[in-house]
Amino acid sequence: MSMLILTACNSESASQPTIPSEAEKNEPSKNVQEQNSETEEFIEEKKPKVEEDELKEEVEEVSAAYQVSDDSSIIPIKDEINEDVVLLTFDDAPDKYSLQIAETLKSLDASAIFFVNGHFINSPEGKEQLKKIHDMGFLIGNHTYNHPLLTTISEEKQKEEIVSLNNRIEEIIGERPKFFRAPNGVNTDYSKQVVKEEGMVLMNWTYGYDYFEPYMDKDKLTTAMITGEGPEVDVSYSLLKPGANLLMHDREWTAAALADIIKGLRESGYEVVDPNLILTN
Repeated sequence: MSMLILTACNSESASQPTIPSEAEKNEPSKNVQEQNSETEEFIEEKKPKVEEDELKEEVEEVSAAYQVSDDSSIIPIKDEINEDVVLLTFDDAPDKYSLQIAETLKSLDASAIFFVNGHFINSPEGKEQLKKIHDMGFLIGNHTYNHPLLTTISEEKQKEEIVSLNNRIEEIIGERPKFFRAPNGVNTDYSKQVVKEEGMVLMNWTYGYDYFEPYMDKDKLTTAMITGEGPEVDVSYSLLKPGANLLMHDREWTAAALADIIKGLRESGYEVVDPNLILTN
């Protein structure tokens, strides 16, 4: 291209100049104006354009500092990143206490993922709760539409449970979930395939106690979540570790214990990780 331009310039220099008349000297040249306009359009068209998707990918790549490991813990993917973090997650949202939980998290500047069931967002009230939680800055995950055990339903139903919820969530908040957690943490090979096709990251958990009867109590749950120990359900050792993925639910006792749980984890030297920093597909 540069050779062609150079040739054109040399050819123009070699030609005999045309002497303009006095009228041409005093009047703006329409041809020059048109040529300038065309040149500006040409330059504008030739400017490198960054596609929105490429820009988005670059931003995500730069911002991601952690990834979900095979055991669902959160591990750093960059040097000099804090390893002593925990991820807070809440299943079965938004039932009765999710908004209260979100408000507590917000007041303590703590992030989390809310894993949603579709039957909770069929009503106008549930839809509004989900929108409020998302507007507060929390990520929304997929926990299937009706919370079935995936191993007990057909592949067609599995896909419907996952994809229809993604569609419903997108209708409400304007974006599709990036994370998936199966009911009871039980997946099938087919559900894993659907999750991958939907561009989500599969996630289970490291530990959680609020669904065991002995820990349906504010004080007992607080102690169990801070220490990682659940002696009343035969977990006499600590499951708390760097990158622990903590499972909780939309429950009254969980909402009551949450502030103390977060404070206790921080006093133990753990930072609550922002799930926006986790690498997604």
